[in-house]
Amino acid sequence: MDRELNGAMRSVSINSAQQNGHSRDETDRVGVANGGDVSASCAAAAQTTKATNATSATGTATATAAAATNATTNSPSAQQIALASAAEKKKMVHELCQQLLLSDEQVQELCYRILHELRRGLAKDTHPKANVKCFVTYVQDLPNGNERGKFLALDLGGTNFRVLLIHLQENNDFQMESRIYAIPQHIMIGSGTQLFDHIAECLSNFMAEHNVYAERLPLGFTFSFPLRQLGLTKGLLETWTKGFNCAGVVNEDVVQLLKDAIARRGDVQIDVCAILNDTTGTLMSCAWKNHNCKIGLIVGTGANACYMERVEEAELFTAEDPRKKHVLINTEWGAFGDNGALDFVRTEFDRDIDVHSINPGKQTFEKMISGMYMGELVRLVLVKMTQAGILFNGQDSEVLNTRGLFFTKYVSEIEADEPGNFTNCRLVLEELGLTNATDGDCANVRYICECVSKRAAHLVSAGIATLINKMDEPHVTVGVDGSVYRFHPKFHNLMVEKISTLIKPGITFDLMLSEDGSGRGAALVAAVACREDILYAKK
Repeated sequence: MDRELNGAMRSVSINSAQQNGHSRDETDRVGVANGGDVSASCAAAAQTTKATNATSATGTATATAAAATNATTNSPSAQQIALASAAEKKKMVHELCQQLLLSDEQVQELCYRILHELRRGLAKDTHPKANVKCFVTYVQDLPNGNERGKFLALDLGGTNFRVLLIHLQENNDFQMESRIYAIPQHIMIGSGTQLFDHIAECLSNFMAEHNVYAERLPLGFTFSFPLRQLGLTKGLLETWTKGFNCAGVVNEDVVQLLKDAIARRGDVQIDVCAILNDTTGTLMSCAWKNHNCKIGLIVGTGANACYMERVEEAELFTAEDPRKKHVLINTEWGAFGDNGALDFVRTEFDRDIDVHSINPGKQTFEKMISGMYMGELVRLVLVKMTQAGILFNGQDSEVLNTRGLFFTKYVSEIEADEPGNFTNCRLVLEELGLTNATDGDCANVRYICECVSKRAAHLVSAGIATLINKMDEPHVTVGVDGSVYRFHPKFHNLMVEKISTLIKPGITFDLMLSEDGSGRGAALVAAVACREDILYAKK
C-alpha cells in the first residue's frame, strides 16, 4: 500500500484520462508542487515506521533489513518527516487526498457510464446481466392530495419493524401513530412462518391498541430487502440481508406469506394493497406535498434511487392501462460499478473497504457513498497518514487501528465545526484515544473528512443529474432521505452545486427532505392504490 503513495495521484489521473478518452496534462489533479517528492517522503516514512514496529515484534534483524531497504531508496526518514513544518505536512495530506477528488472530466464520464448502465437494466435483452437492475415497481400513480382515510403501514427492514396508522385528511394534513416492535434473534434465523406469524401478531395487537380492531383497513408494506416485483402486490425475495436467514422465504412472494399469516389468525381484516422499498416510500411521501417530485433518493446506511420512467423505456413492464404513460423504476444503483465501471475512480482505500466487507465485489457504488462506509474510508486515510508520521506525530491508538470504530457521524460532527474552530474534532479524536493533536492535525483531519464527503456528494449528484437529464422534464423535485443527507452539514449544498453544473440548460430542480418516507410513503402507496380502484370501479 505504501508504495502506491509514490506518484499515486499522477497514476490515477493518467489512467483516468486514458480510460475516459481524454488527453490532459498529468498534473491536472495534483494540486501540490513537487508532489512526487511528498509522496515519496510519505512512503518512506511509513516504511520506517513499519521497520520500527517490526523491531518490537520480530527483533533487530527485521528492523535492520527494513532500514537498509529504506537507505537504498535515498528517501527522507521518519525523523525528517517528524521535523517537517505544519505547512509541509499539510501539503503531504493534500497530495494523498487528491485521489479522492473527482475532476470535471471524471464526473462527466460517470454520468455517461451511469446512463449506459441504466439502459442495460431497463432493456429486456441486457437486464439479466445488468448490475443496475432497474426493477419495475408497478407504481404508476403518484399522490395528488385527494387521498383520504385511514391506512396501515408495515415497515420491515432490520432487527426492528414498525407498524403505523395514518389518517389522511384535507389540506395535506394527516395524523400518524406508530409503534416499533423487536424481532428476536431466534425468529430472524428461524422459519418464514415464524417471522410472518410474529408480524401478524404485532399487527393485531397494534390495531387493538388503537381501536381499529374491527375495521377493514388497507396496508402498504415497505420491505427493504432485495425484491423482484411481479406486480404492485407481488414480490419475490431475492436474498436475505441484514442478519436475516428465515427458511422458506427466498423466491417466495412475501405479500402472500403475510396474507397467509393474517389469515391463520383470523382476528383482523387487512387488505395488503402494495409492497415497496424505502426509496419508493421516500418519493411517495414527498410527492404527496409536492406534485413535481419524480425522483426518490436514499443516502443513509445504504444508497439507492428510484424515478418515474416512460413506459416505452421500461421493456420489462407490460402496461395494463395504455392511458398511463409512466412507471416508477427502482434502480438499485448501489451495485453500479460491480462490473468494473467505477475502477477508474476507485482508490486503494475503496479496495480495502471492499476486500474486508461481507460482500466483496458487490455494491461498489454504495461503498463509495453511504453511511455504512464513509467513516471507515476516513479512518483508512488517517491510519495511512499516521503510520507515515504525518499526523499525530506518528502516534496512533488501538481505537484508530480498529475497523469500524470511526463512525460516520464523526465525519458530520467534524465538518460542523466553524472554520478555525476544532471543538468537535478534538472531542472525536479524544474518543479515538488521540489526545495530543495539534491544530494542524485537526485541520488535516477535517480536510480528509471533507474530501470523502465531497466525493460521495459528487458521486450521488452524477447519478441524480443523469436521471434528471434522462427524464427531460422542465422541473423535477428530488425527494431525499437517509442519515447522511439528513445530518451531514454540507451534503445538501454540495449536491445542489454539483447537480446544477450537470443538468441540461433550461431544466430546474430542487431537493426536498422526506418526512418518514418508509412509513408514511407505504401508507400513501396503499392510499393511491385504493383511490385508483375506486376510480376504476366507477367507470
